[in-house]
Amino acid sequence: MAQPAETIYGKNFAIPQRLERLPLTGYQKKIFYIIATAWFFDSMDLGMLTFVLGSIKADFQLTTVQAGLLSSASFLGMFLGAAIAGMLADKFGRKIVFQTSMILWGSASFLCAFSPNVETLAIARILLGFGMGMEFPIGQSLVSEFIPAKNRGRYIALLEGFWPIGFIAAGLLAYFILPIGGWRMVFLCEGIPAIFVLVIRRIVPESPRWLDASGQHEEANKVMLVFEEEVRKSYGQELPPVQNIKDSVAAPRSKKFSFFELWAPGYVKRTIMVWSLWFFALLGYYGITTWLGAFLQEAGYSVTKSVFYTIVISLAGVPGFFTAAYFIEAKGRKVTIITVLLGCAISAYFYGTATSLTTLILYGLCMQFFLFGMWSSIYAYTPELYPTRSRATGSGFASAVGRLGSLLGPSIVAIILPVTGQSGVFALGAACFVLAALVVGVLGIETKGKVLEEISA
Repeated sequence: MAQPAETIYGKNFAIPQRLERLPLTGYQKKIFYIIATAWFFDSMDLGMLTFVLGSIKADFQLTTVQAGLLSSASFLGMFLGAAIAGMLADKFGRKIVFQTSMILWGSASFLCAFSPNVETLAIARILLGFGMGMEFPIGQSLVSEFIPAKNRGRYIALLEGFWPIGFIAAGLLAYFILPIGGWRMVFLCEGIPAIFVLVIRRIVPESPRWLDASGQHEEANKVMLVFEEEVRKSYGQELPPVQNIKDSVAAPRSKKFSFFELWAPGYVKRTIMVWSLWFFALLGYYGITTWLGAFLQEAGYSVTKSVFYTIVISLAGVPGFFTAAYFIEAKGRKVTIITVLLGCAISAYFYGTATSLTTLILYGLCMQFFLFGMWSSIYAYTPELYPTRSRATGSGFASAVGRLGSLLGPSIVAIILPVTGQSGVFALGAACFVLAALVVGVLGIETKGKVLEEISA
C-alpha cells in the first residue's frame, strides 16, 4: 500500500526545506511562464507610449511640457499601485492581488483607446499604471518564492527579460497598426490579451512560503502537498528527501509583517540602498527611453521610420537580459548590477553625442543592451533582500520609489530639453546611472546562491 503523501514529503519539515529540495521541473516552469506572459503584456502597454507619444502629441496639439506630463501619468499610477499592492499581498496573499492587477490594466487599455481628450487619456494612463504597478512586486515575490535558491536569480532575471521582448512587440504593433488605425487602434489591440492572461493566471497557486509565514500552517501544507505532487509527476520519479538545513531556515518565524520592519536593524541599510538604486536607475531610464521616438521625429524622421529605428535599437535588449541572467548566478548580484549600470551610463552619454544615423543606432544598441541587463539585475536582486512576511512590501515600495523617478524623468526632460538639447538629456541619464552604481557598491550585500530565509535571518 502506498504511503500517504504527508509521510513521503515530510509534513513536519518547514515549507522552505520542502521547497528548496525540489528539482526544477516543467511544473515550476509553467508557473513561471504564466507570470512572464503577464509581464510581457504589461511591458507592451507601458512601452507603447514610446512609439505613439509623437502621434498623440500631434493629434491633441500638445506642447513639449504637456506631452512630458502625459508620459508621466502611467508612472504616477505605478507609484501608487506598487506601494499599495505590496502591502496588500503581504497581508492578504499573492494570488488575489496578482489577478486583480490584470483586470485593472486590461480595462485601462480600452479606456485609452476611447479617450475623447487628453485629460481622459491621462486618467486612463494613471489607471493603467496602477494595475502594472501592482503586477511587478507580486510577480517578483512569486517567482522568488517558488524557484529554488540555485536557480532563483536566473529565473527572476529571465522574467524581467520579457520586458524588452514586450517593448519590441509594442514597437512592431505600432509599426503595423499606427499607419492604419492610429494610436487608438494600437491601445485597443493591447487590451484584448488581458482577457486571456486573466484566465490562465488562475493556474498559479498561492505561495506556500507566504501562507506559512503568515501563520496559516495547515493551508500552507495543503498547497505544498499539491505542489510537491505536481513536481513529482513532472519529474517522473520520487522526489529527493527533505534535508536538514540551517535552523533559521527550518523554523521560520510567524511574526506579522510591518512596513516599519523595512527600517529595522539589519534592513535599514538595504532599504536605503535599494530605494536609491530604483530611484536613480528609473529616473535615468525613463527620462531617456520615453522620448526616443519623439526625438527621432523631431530630428526629421517620419513616424514610421522613427518607430522602426527604435525597434532596431531595442533588439539589443534581448541578448542584454540573457547576458545579465547568466552573470547574476555566475558572478553574483552586486558586480553584475554595477557593471550594467556603468555600461548604461557610458553608452547613454555617447548616444547623446551621436551626429549620424549610423552612430545613433550603434550607441543605441549598446545602450539598450545594458539598460535591459539593468532591469533583469535589479528585479532579481530586490525581492531577495527581505523576509517572506514583508517581501512584497519591500519590493513594492522599492518599485514605488523607482516610479517617482519614472514620474520625474520625462517631465525633467521636457523642461531641460529646450535649454541643453538632447546631449544634456542623455548626460543627465548617465549621471543617474553612475549614482545608482555607486550606491550599490557602497551599501549593497551579495545574495547569490543563498536560501531566502538565510538572507533574511
